[in-house]
Amino acid sequence: MRKNLSTADKREREKQVVDLMIALYCRKKHHTAKEQLCPECLELRSYSHLRSDHCPFMESKTFCSNCRVHCYRPEMRERIREVMRFSGPRMLLHHPVMAVDHMICSMKEKKKLKGEQ
Repeated sequence: MRKNLSTADKREREKQVVDLMIALYCRKKHHTAKEQLCPECLELRSYSHLRSDHCPFMESKTFCSNCRVHCYRPEMRERIREVMRFSGPRMLLHHPVMAVDHMICSMKEKKKLKGEQ
């Protein structure tokens, strides 16, 4: 697990995790070839990158799932949730190091946020 990441590094790490999750979802649900996305998943990926690029809270958060402000449009938020629900558990098999790192960072962030309330 990496500590003291710059804001730009956090943005890239979040994009990388989301990209892998969308790719896994698309490959399994939409039967696309490896390294390819269907138009629907490509749109979701582009949207998630846009949201990440314009996030004013990136400096103080780890991942979007831990953010108090949800900036995704309701339709896109539901789509990304569906991807996360499907891909999250499968990431342990396909990208175990990244999945464990993501879980540890998320748990620490949730614990920190709970202590701030």
